[in-house]
Amino acid sequence: IEAIDFLKKLNETIYMEYPDVQVTAEESTSWPMVSRPTWLGGLGFGFKWNMGWMNDILRYMSKDPVFRQYHHSKLTFGMWYAYSESFVLPLSHDEVVHGKGSLWGKMPGDRWQKAANLRLLFGWMMGHPGKKLLFMGSEFGQEREWNHDFSLDWHVLEDDIHKGILLWLKDINNFYKKTPQLWEQDYDPAGFEWIDCGDLSSSVVSFLRRSKNGKEAIFIGNFTPVVRSGYRIGVPRNTVWREALNSDSSLYGGSNMGNQGRIKAEKILFHGRQYSIEATLPPLSCLVLLPEETDE
Repeated sequence: IEAIDFLKKLNETIYMEYPDVQVTAEESTSWPMVSRPTWLGGLGFGFKWNMGWMNDILRYMSKDPVFRQYHHSKLTFGMWYAYSESFVLPLSHDEVVHGKGSLWGKMPGDRWQKAANLRLLFGWMMGHPGKKLLFMGSEFGQEREWNHDFSLDWHVLEDDIHKGILLWLKDINNFYKKTPQLWEQDYDPAGFEWIDCGDLSSSVVSFLRRSKNGKEAIFIGNFTPVVRSGYRIGVPRNTVWREALNSDSSLYGGSNMGNQGRIKAEKILFHGRQYSIEATLPPLSCLVLLPEETDE
């Protein structure tokens, strides 16, 4: 097909002449090898938007938490095909225009729950394999739909709840940049491992991200407004696990539930692992844990 040959030649030429740029495909079909090199039979794009992940996660997050257990696969299905392309996880302009409302508007509950859900969504995206894309205004939870005729609603940052969303995004971005576990093996299955993806009734999901030198980071998402006390999770090593990030911190407008900064592993077999921790999971929260001896 001439159009396909054109795309291949275009990508080859761009990367040859400008090797420091990236060409990304906003593409929603099942056409294979979009982000694979042309010499392997691919189209030669650097990345491909993961439209399936975007649709699944937004449909899931829009559900009232009491019903999320019946849509649990929306959280986990993306990992079945996560390594078929070099994906970007897009929360893009497409989802905040043409009557679709804002990300804030898609979140269920009162204002506190909307903000907590947004922080949880951004934390989940940061932990999930794939590069990240977030459309302007969403970083502080703009409440109205984006409109090209108006500026962003910066005035909402006078409200502490929106300041908290913005601060959370700043902190997880900074954490991402200095934590190779989250990006070094984005497109290698060795960089990701489920801890537990099957706790439907609690709507809790946990997984590991791993760097090339074997350092781990644990992500735990509690997708209900219920505090989960004494929640046991299998861990890969017997050490103290530091609570590096907690989206429920009062710094971000949360209820300040947590684990006092650290959790000691115990030699209790759980989730097929020799060691485990007993954690408190705050409501509608994302926790990120680092083992102390690998925390730089």
